[in-house]
Amino acid sequence: MSAGPVSVSFRKVLVANRGEIALRVMRTCRVMGVATVAVYSEIDADQRHVLEADEAVCIGPAEARASYLNIEAIIEAAKATEAEAIHPGYGFLSENAAFAKACEDAGVVFVGPSADVLRDSSDKLIVKRRAAEAGCPVIPGPLDAVSEESAKLRAAANETGYPLMLKASAGGGGKGMRRVEREEDLESAAESARREAGGAFGNTELYLERMIEGARHVEVQVVCDNYGSTRFFGCRDCSMQRRNQKVIEEAPAPGVAVGDIQEAAGKLVEALGYRGAGTIEFLVEPDGSFWFLELNRRLQVEHPVTEECFGVDLVALQLQVADGEGFAAGERSVFSQGHAVEARVYAEDPAGGFLPSPGRVLYVAEPEGPGIRVDSALAAGMDVSPNYDPMLAKVIAHGETRDEAIARLDAALAETVIFGVRTNIAFLRTLLADPDFRAARLRNDAIDSRTDELVQLPEPGAEVVLAAAAAELLGVGARRRAPTAGGAARLPTPWETLAGFRLGEGA
Repeated sequence: MSAGPVSVSFRKVLVANRGEIALRVMRTCRVMGVATVAVYSEIDADQRHVLEADEAVCIGPAEARASYLNIEAIIEAAKATEAEAIHPGYGFLSENAAFAKACEDAGVVFVGPSADVLRDSSDKLIVKRRAAEAGCPVIPGPLDAVSEESAKLRAAANETGYPLMLKASAGGGGKGMRRVEREEDLESAAESARREAGGAFGNTELYLERMIEGARHVEVQVVCDNYGSTRFFGCRDCSMQRRNQKVIEEAPAPGVAVGDIQEAAGKLVEALGYRGAGTIEFLVEPDGSFWFLELNRRLQVEHPVTEECFGVDLVALQLQVADGEGFAAGERSVFSQGHAVEARVYAEDPAGGFLPSPGRVLYVAEPEGPGIRVDSALAAGMDVSPNYDPMLAKVIAHGETRDEAIARLDAALAETVIFGVRTNIAFLRTLLADPDFRAARLRNDAIDSRTDELVQLPEPGAEVVLAAAAAELLGVGARRRAPTAGGAARLPTPWETLAGFRLGEGA
């Protein structure tokens, strides 16, 4: 953006989301002097994003379809509060062309791509074709949807080769995706993928791609203005995934040559006439060859690692682009400083198959310190509802080197205390300690191929939780160091602290 103070003409922005991303957007609005409006479902009335906004409007019952996905209710809330713009966050309606069009029709600015771009890029197969036409390397496979006829489906699969991936054209979040190893499993996998895609997206169309084995998941962050200029913010690595859901992300992507990948990403957004923040995702093979995977047309969950490395506020850039501002001449690439790693903290039970763990949060202690950032909506007494995504917080660490960032993140997770619901914190620390991760030997199947090995024992029962909370509050848990599987020192978890205290070691 042009030099000078960061500002926009908007006086009030409605945030059409909940939880940590709603608070994240509100934080930037506050810095920019912009008032905020929260929307909430009936069971979210006491959530932090509601309490910390300047105004709040209830938009319906707990079910997302009747509230956070209710376009009419959100538009009415914007009109009633005289909000001039709507920021959708991520998830829910963030990539919904009908919502962007409804904003346009209501005279409210949608903070994101235009309705036309969202509509034209809503089908992943169509975007893949556009990428191929623009000269962006795409994963081998037919550029047409696969037929429901058995013979044609088998023929397309045989031409692609096994193992292969079946993907939903309207997919996202890992839904409607199936890995197929052999021909005899093809039809049942396609039927299952279609059923899931139909339920999730109302569209059963599938396409085929060759399975790229042992690849890394690398993505390019861009922000495009309204006048054809694009700023690039390097590459993130998001290879640490479980069932196609990202768990740990980092920037810059270690050992990746940015130039060619960034150029390919630029070709795609230029071909689409893209505007706003977006992410172009690629699979990178060990030999350095790379393939376009998909386009995300919104702010990503993992955007903080880019912000920490590049010294940028991506939400502020989104708001400025939405306000019609353009980039200064010569602004294109931005260079990173240091390294950042992010871990997603979920209310889930790794030892119980990663099932969600709803309930009431009894106690929260979040880490602080040099290079530590926590994006969270946690508060003692809040309810974690089964109606919504179980992500509780993101813990981000920045350091001069990758090793320093990882060490800081591990220490921060050790200091993160959440009682009342089960979490994946111990699992995250196990991943950070893994020798392959430490050495940046990254693959997108690293977790799924070793889940049983990586999952820790269940956390203690309720009576131990209460004792651990007391120990934490009394400052018993000190800073003893315990060896990790990789031999590096790390801080003990509250459970380890308590165990030592009960054995007479922590007094």
